[in-house]
Amino acid sequence: MQSNPLYALISGRIFYGWAIVATGFVAMFVSGAGQSHTFSVFLEPVSSELGLSHTEWSSAYGIATLAAAFGLPHMGRLTDRYGPKRMLLIVAVLLGIACLCFGALSGFLALGVVFAVLRFLGQGSVMLNASNLVSRWFDVRRGFALSLMALGFSLSMALHPPLAQWLIELVGWREAWIWMGVSTWLLLLPVVWLLAINRPSDVGDHADGVVRTDARGPAGSAMRGLTRHQALRTSAFYIICGGLLSLSGLVTALHLFQVAIFTSHGLDSAVAARVFPVSAITMVVCVPVIGKLLDRAPTHWMFAFGQLVMMGSLFAASQVTSIGTALVYALVFGLNNAVTLTLFSFVWPRFFGLAHLGSIQGLGQMIGVVGASLGALPLGLAWDRLGSYDETLMALMLLPAVCVVLAFFLRPPVDQLNDGEAQSGA
Repeated sequence: MQSNPLYALISGRIFYGWAIVATGFVAMFVSGAGQSHTFSVFLEPVSSELGLSHTEWSSAYGIATLAAAFGLPHMGRLTDRYGPKRMLLIVAVLLGIACLCFGALSGFLALGVVFAVLRFLGQGSVMLNASNLVSRWFDVRRGFALSLMALGFSLSMALHPPLAQWLIELVGWREAWIWMGVSTWLLLLPVVWLLAINRPSDVGDHADGVVRTDARGPAGSAMRGLTRHQALRTSAFYIICGGLLSLSGLVTALHLFQVAIFTSHGLDSAVAARVFPVSAITMVVCVPVIGKLLDRAPTHWMFAFGQLVMMGSLFAASQVTSIGTALVYALVFGLNNAVTLTLFSFVWPRFFGLAHLGSIQGLGQMIGVVGASLGALPLGLAWDRLGSYDETLMALMLLPAVCVVLAFFLRPPVDQLNDGEAQSGA
């Protein structure tokens, strides 16, 4: 059993799982250095200095994100083997270094390499390990706990774009990335080192802070679940991945091109950057509600709801012509982010258990990042070939519409898990 002086201090007052949620919150915020809403602010200044078209930018971004995706299953296996605490510490160090490298870019190839590293570490590995860590500490209240963790991402949406814009205007885009790297180390490393504990059993605690003797089984059953091979034999895995491919790709595209879409409609880039905080505030309000609904409502309903909101975001983006319509878009997109982030942290442990969560989630998240790599390219091509994003935004609504239909074939997670445990002799 591990010794952690802060555990004794905190657990005497509240369930220590909430300290783990706070750790995940900070990790989600720091992941902003590898997220599309931050890159969106850098599109124009970096492209201008390096002489890149929008298609070249989105191609570098898409290819790099695709390359980064294939490292996530390996990251998931490392998380299962060494625990999310150790992996978060390593990833934090590397993420800071990658930020420093972005400030030293010299051309298209370098941009692609740094994009790949930032996406693998920030958008992929930080989020994978943070959600893995929180999922281990909660069972009945897992949806709510993951929703509170996701608020760190909403804070990143609110702060990273305007802060990046301010730094670009103050010191230029290259030095702005130096400050992002330093802040990554200062924020994440001490929090993970001091607070993170891999699982409740390491300190003699239990998920949700209680010993369960009900239908969910005793505390020791908390780490049961399907193997990756068993998960791959379920239809649920592929339906979830299809939905993740849709949401991840389209949300990424809107994050990355939000400033460009708004300016193409005649709005100022500063106004476009300041709409991110509106989406973030909306996300803050909606995320706890979504978390509660995930704990109580049928998962397939929430899956379909997320796809419908995605369709609304695409339509609203195509209709932005004024500050008023921009605010409407920001509200819908904020809800979109709330559903997306919470839903796809929640479904993996809900459907497949915790025993091999890193391996299963890493594979699923790889597919999601593949979606993110593909989502930006249609909009980049749309601008360079058509001079407009609007027709492509409307056409992309077809993908989430298909996923709404697939939601009706998503089987109850408890049935999948029980079948897997029976097969493995649990």
